[in-house]
Amino acid sequence: MNGTAPLPVPVTPEGRAGLAALLADPGRALVALDFDGTLSPIVADPAAARANPGALQALRQVAAAVGTVAVITGRPAASAVELGGFGAVPGLIVLGHYGLERWADGTLDSPPSLPGVEAARAGLPALLARSGAPDGTRIEDKGHAVAVHMRQAADPQAALDRLRVPLAGLAARHGLAVEPGRMVIELRPQGMDKGQALRTLVQQRQPSAVMFCGDDLGDVAAFEAVRALRAEGVPGLTVFSGSAEVTELAESADLVVDGPDGVVALLSALASAIAAGRRPG
Repeated sequence: MNGTAPLPVPVTPEGRAGLAALLADPGRALVALDFDGTLSPIVADPAAARANPGALQALRQVAAAVGTVAVITGRPAASAVELGGFGAVPGLIVLGHYGLERWADGTLDSPPSLPGVEAARAGLPALLARSGAPDGTRIEDKGHAVAVHMRQAADPQAALDRLRVPLAGLAARHGLAVEPGRMVIELRPQGMDKGQALRTLVQQRQPSAVMFCGDDLGDVAAFEAVRALRAEGVPGLTVFSGSAEVTELAESADLVVDGPDGVVALLSALASAIAAGRRPG
């Protein structure tokens, strides 16, 4: 792996300890990542998302070096696998719908659709019309959730501000959670988030260390889970796939990289460091 950039050093002592623990026992470590904005650039049309160039090769390298590699996403698991090409990464686990679905070794485990989601799906078009949703507002049917995207509106932030309260009301009427994102609001079942999905995977795999990479508000729960795990004795680090749209994660992350390009570079450097038995720096 000649030419691979040096492994970056986390800015926090907890992050440095987490990375050191991962490198000391990679065969038992867990590396988990978000998809959109982390392994894939953010695009106006969610169906056009693809893994960043080099992402699959970097994931294959890391999967061959660490105990568990997982993608934890708000997308349906099968959709993420198809768009990301993740079937080409041996051993990869994809947790979709914030952990409601699990894909591994070509097999998908998915629960039945919930009535609240079905009711919200049916009522969403009329609600958007009553609320004056601007042209470019798009509904994405995720099966176990529904999302409203504003990125293609003439003024995405104004559209987001206009629809935030009506969508929260629709979610409350049907017992759903509201998941805000980068110019998108998603209505999904209560009781599952990326933090819970990550903790469940940790309980199953009992890793020596945990690394989570994310870029959006939906990843905050996973960052919090890593910090809680550290307090419970499981070393870990959080990585922010940097963007100008979300500052909360940048302020709390142990390591900030330059978007999906930076995530790919980090994965390649991590695999190279493990192969060479190196430490960060």
